[in-house]
Amino acid sequence: MPSIRKSLLQLIFSGSFMKRWNDKLRPMELVEVDKQGHKMILAFVLYVLNAKKVPEAEKDALAEEIILGGIFDYLYRLVITDIKPPIFYKIKANPAHYYQLTQWVLEQLQPRVQPLGKDFWHKLEHYFTSEDNTSLARRILDAAHIFASQWEFSLIKELNKEDEELKEIEVNFFNGLKRYTDLVGVPELINDPKTELARFINLSGQLRFQKRWSQTPRIPETSVLGHMFIVACYAYFFSLAVGACARRRQNNFFAGLFHDLPELLTRDIISPVKQSVKRIGNLIKEYECRELDRRVFNLLSAGGYKDLIHRLKYFLGIDIGSEFDSTIIVDGEARIVTWEQLQNQYNEDRFDPKDGYLLKVCDNLAAFIEAYTATRNGIVNEQLQQAQWRIRNKYQQSSLIDGVHIGALLADFD
Repeated sequence: MPSIRKSLLQLIFSGSFMKRWNDKLRPMELVEVDKQGHKMILAFVLYVLNAKKVPEAEKDALAEEIILGGIFDYLYRLVITDIKPPIFYKIKANPAHYYQLTQWVLEQLQPRVQPLGKDFWHKLEHYFTSEDNTSLARRILDAAHIFASQWEFSLIKELNKEDEELKEIEVNFFNGLKRYTDLVGVPELINDPKTELARFINLSGQLRFQKRWSQTPRIPETSVLGHMFIVACYAYFFSLAVGACARRRQNNFFAGLFHDLPELLTRDIISPVKQSVKRIGNLIKEYECRELDRRVFNLLSAGGYKDLIHRLKYFLGIDIGSEFDSTIIVDGEARIVTWEQLQNQYNEDRFDPKDGYLLKVCDNLAAFIEAYTATRNGIVNEQLQQAQWRIRNKYQQSSLIDGVHIGALLADFD
C-alpha cells in the first residue's frame, strides 16, 4: 500500500524556494512552483480541448499520463535546480550525458518517492528513460511548459532590454510553440492575446501575484497559484494511498489545481474570517459564484468552451455544495456523498468521483507546511503558531483509512 511521508511533502513544497530567471532583473521573485501551477492549468485546458478527438476508453489514460508527466517533470526540476535551460537542452541532446544526469536524479528522488509504491516508481523511471516524446500527453505538457515560461518572460522582458540573450530566448519561445499549433487551443493562445482562451490563461497566471497570509511575514512567501499546485500534488498522492480509482485520482488532482480559483476575484480571505459568522461565509460564497460567472464562465462561454466550464464547475462545487464536498455523478446529476460512501460504494470511474474531504485535508496540510517552514526559518509570530496548533489539533485523532493517519504524519513535524 502506498504511503505518504514527511520528506515527500517537503520536497513538493521546496519549489517555493526555487528561483526562476535568477540571472535576470525581475519585477518580483518568480519561483518554480508558481510556473508549474500555471503550466498544469494550461495542460488541463489543452487536455479538455484535445480529448474530444480521443476515444472515450482512452481519455482517462490520457489524463493520467498528463498528471503523472507534470509531477515527474517537476520532481526532476527540483533536483537539477539552477541548471540554465540552454545547458540542460545541450545535455539532453547527448543521450549518454542525459542518461548519466537522469540516473543521478533518480538516485536523489528514490528515498522520498518510493514509499508511493512500486508502480509509481516504475512509471517515473520509464518516463525519463523512454525515447517516446511524441505522445499526445507529452506534446500537451511541452506546449504548456513553453507557454508558461514565455508568460514569465513577458514580465521581465521590458526590464532587461540591454540583455543580449533576450532576442534568442524570445525566438526560441516562438519557434517552440509553433511546433504545437496542431493542438486545439494553441493557435488561439499564440496568435491573439485577446481571445477568450488566452484571457482565461492570463487570469490564471495572475494568481502568482497574490500572496497567501498577506499580513503575516513568512519565509518563503507563497502565492495562491503555487499553493494550488502543491495541493493538487498532495491530493494525487493521498488518492494513491487510499486506493482511489483512476477517475477519482484525476478529479482530485484537478480539483486541487483549481480549488482557489475564486481568489482571483476575492483575494485570499483567511478561513477564520469565512468561518467566524455563517452569514459572512455565505455572502463570500455568493459573491465568488457571481464573479466567477461574470469574469470566468461567461468569458469561456463566449469562446464556446462549454466542456471546460462543465468540468470547472464540477471541481469547484458551483452547482452543488463546495469544492470540499465529496461528489459523484449518477444519471447525469451531481450528488453529495460521505467519505465512507465514496470510499466503499462509489470508488469507480463510472461515478466520476471527486473527493472533497481528502482535498480539504491536503489544503490544510499545505497551509501547515507553509506555517511550519516559516517558523523553522526563524519567523515566529502568533498567526503562524496558531495555524500550526489548530491544524495539529484538528487531525490529532483523525485518519482517512487504516494506514493513512494525518495526526501521525503531522507528528513527524517536530
